[in-house]
Amino acid sequence: MKILRNVLLVLTIVVYMFLLLGCVEGQNPSDAASSEQIIIEHELEKIAIVKEPERVIVFDYGVLDILDNIGVDIIGLPQTNVPAYLDKYKGDDYIDVGTLKEPNFETIYELQPDLIIISGRQLDLYDEFKKIAPTLYLNIDGGDYINSFKFSLEALGRIFDKEEVLSKAFEDIEAKIAKLNELANTSGKNGLFIMANDGNLSAFGPGSRFGVVHKEFGIQPTDGNIEDSTHGSKVTFEYILEMDPDILYVLDRATIAGGDVSAKQVLDNDIIKSTKAYENNNIIYLDPYIWYVTAGGLTATNKMIDEIQSSLE
Repeated sequence: MKILRNVLLVLTIVVYMFLLLGCVEGQNPSDAASSEQIIIEHELEKIAIVKEPERVIVFDYGVLDILDNIGVDIIGLPQTNVPAYLDKYKGDDYIDVGTLKEPNFETIYELQPDLIIISGRQLDLYDEFKKIAPTLYLNIDGGDYINSFKFSLEALGRIFDKEEVLSKAFEDIEAKIAKLNELANTSGKNGLFIMANDGNLSAFGPGSRFGVVHKEFGIQPTDGNIEDSTHGSKVTFEYILEMDPDILYVLDRATIAGGDVSAKQVLDNDIIKSTKAYENNNIIYLDPYIWYVTAGGLTATNKMIDEIQSSLE
């Protein structure tokens, strides 16, 4: 009997060690034993993720947009500034895990997630996130929008077993972009992208966070010398008149941030009224939530294409 007990003890230890070695950081041994793992190499490192994780926390609304499209539910997210078309995630069925810039790590830890997905706004906190659970960094590069968007779709497709669905969605978007480029080329119109932020104006060029307008959507830039910057280059009304774009694309950040002065109020002056864009009714006020908050989502990217196409028709 003693020998049998010793054999059983050794077998128990071996099984436990096997399960322990199969775990990834933040995952229970029982989960590892019953779940397939895949390796995803994102911009920061390679990570092991349980396939089709059930307890997912998302810190990027573009990713949330994608998951919503493919029917993948989550358990938590920052609930501030969730766009209207995703407002179901403001409900009590989902846990508020802080803000985009200030996560509530205590709440996140208590939720015991299988996967946390973050983007550029949380980059500096990556090491803190991965202490809790495998953390996937997916960020949209404005200067290379489509490739970074494609990477996100492919990664999420693998993780949630939705590769075919998301591949088809990407093909459809590529076809829409090709048609948009034809329309942009035929129109011969140039465009200037500016952001109004509670009275201040910034311009964004082809290499900026909103460079997709020019690089992928085919709108000829009015000014090809705008410095590539996260926050754009500060400009004046006189600059806009000097550039005199055919189309002036305007993103009103105050709508999101709660500023006191709207973009329409800022641009309601005689200098702007002297531009071709104003005279031809080509000042286009873009959906700020789509462009600033959920860029990189499936619904968002389609709406971005539609807004630019409408400006040319």
